[in-house]
Amino acid sequence: MNYVYILECEDGSYYTGWTNNIVQRYKAHQAGRGAKYTKSHKPMRIVHLELFAEKRDAMKREYAIKHMSRTEKEKLIACELKK
Repeated sequence: MNYVYILECEDGSYYTGWTNNIVQRYKAHQAGRGAKYTKSHKPMRIVHLELFAEKRDAMKREYAIKHMSRTEKEKLIACELKK
């Protein structure tokens, strides 16, 4: 499986990424090894998660989310929290 995720960081910002191992990737982010952004914006929690069978579909979705406004991301997260 491939995952697209949004992390909420300590400063209130969001980080979007994709991976094929969400547990390992989240631990890497928390340890400061996941991405440049999360080295300086410590992640607190995963606030949104989507699963994809195909890597290319996950990468397309990650790209789409990264181009969303903060308001659009917050709406996406709000829908996730209602589940």
